[in-house]
Amino acid sequence: MSGSFNRPGAALRGGLSLEYPMSLGVFSDYLEAQKAVDYLSDNQFPVQNVMIVGTDLKQIERVVGRLTWGRVIAGGALSGAWFGAFIGLILSLFDNGVNVFAVVISTIIFGAIFGAIWAAIGYSLTGGQRDFQSVTQTVATKYEVLVEHKFAEQARELLARMPGGGPTLT
Repeated sequence: MSGSFNRPGAALRGGLSLEYPMSLGVFSDYLEAQKAVDYLSDNQFPVQNVMIVGTDLKQIERVVGRLTWGRVIAGGALSGAWFGAFIGLILSLFDNGVNVFAVVISTIIFGAIFGAIWAAIGYSLTGGQRDFQSVTQTVATKYEVLVEHKFAEQARELLARMPGGGPTLT
């Protein structure tokens, strides 16, 4: 693997790091990589010196439906109503002499109206360029198991005895 993993003490986000990491194998499925690390753990290997790194990222977008004016306005109204309910509950906490029910209901109504208008404005500005709803996810296509260089030989010996042959070592 290239890049920041091969530099001594290279740190990833969140403080994750290995000094001089070495590859134990590349897997096409996360569960296979997890199985290899679990096998190491079951055999008392110091797994705190191991990382599973997802590589070769790809973005997947699943189209879930057509976007219409009705759905845009309804979605905006619903989102605004939830926000209005939240604001109404907060306002009612600070005013003892007011009818809590009236405050919450009025902020829900105003929130729904504002949300519907705001969503309609946003949708009209797209000019029909994106008339569908979708869900997007970024996934790895390969998973590399890395180990601290001081433990590489021990890990390779253990994985060689793994039932099913273990990973293809690189």
